[in-house]
Amino acid sequence: MKIFEALDEALCEWIARQRVFFVATAPGGAAGHINCSPKGLDSLRVLGPREVAYLDFTGSGAETIAHLRDNGRIVLMFCAFEGPPRILRLHGRGEAVEPPHPDYPALAARLPRAAEPRCIVRVAVQRIADSCGYGVPLMSFEAERAQLPAWCERKGPDGLRDYQRAHNLQSLDGLPALRGG
Repeated sequence: MKIFEALDEALCEWIARQRVFFVATAPGGAAGHINCSPKGLDSLRVLGPREVAYLDFTGSGAETIAHLRDNGRIVLMFCAFEGPPRILRLHGRGEAVEPPHPDYPALAARLPRAAEPRCIVRVAVQRIADSCGYGVPLMSFEAERAQLPAWCERKGPDGLRDYQRAHNLQSLDGLPALRGG
């Protein structure tokens, strides 16, 4: 294992080549559901030597958002499914920046344009560590899935807000997630 002081150019380039990453969060205390979610769709950017952000799209749950509101703890994990084996973990403190937040427009301008995100997750990275990844299988990328952008397009902004109000205002454990809107 190697610990890095910052996300240097080589790490940033490697992160940019990964087609999927995983996000893990947990509520505070000993109870509650731990969450691990796969992310893709070219949604993440490195914003600085110790800062990343990604577009968080509407989904069936809002665990990451709720856990960030609860305690801010988050880890992002990248695995090399192609090329030399490697796992990179970014531990940090995150926040869900929803569209009404004053930082939202500037953050959105630094991220790719994609299906309507419900928020942007911004992470202040506290620990950067890689490990071997010898157990991660080699797999080839075929294509991005088109279902999420198509679903968002069909719903439209009003339909997405209705869905979020119905499904994304609290976590499985009843913690507050999206603020409404």
